[in-house]
Amino acid sequence: MKKYPSKISYGLPFFILAVLIGTTIPTIFKPVWIGLLINTVVLLFTLHLFLNTYYVIDGEFLIVKSGMMFNKKVDINSVKNIKETKTIISAPALSFDRLEVNWGKYTGVVISPKDKKRFIDHMTRINPLIDVPIKM
Repeated sequence: MKKYPSKISYGLPFFILAVLIGTTIPTIFKPVWIGLLINTVVLLFTLHLFLNTYYVIDGEFLIVKSGMMFNKKVDINSVKNIKETKTIISAPALSFDRLEVNWGKYTGVVISPKDKKRFIDHMTRINPLIDVPIKM
């Protein structure tokens, strides 16, 4: 079993913190407790996502984990291709330097392992038929 942490685009947490700080300051000076509570919950949820987004290769399975809400198990032998993507769609990825892992005809997941090369090498050792059109 090998765990691959998600790469983090540092602009993303700074943006989230800036929004949370910007909306929290007015709730402190003119106490709006519900606003402060909501921002605290959003901050804790975001922190949980950043600490718990990773990818595990366990035997012949890829497990994609992002917080408590996203947990996907994929048979690596069913993976057709892995390609780079810069998509901004919501995904269990903390970076915009992403990989799209596809299996089946219209099924896939977008992830952002910190060490893309080692992740792809590990996947292709398990399933050498995976098409990887990436220049590494």
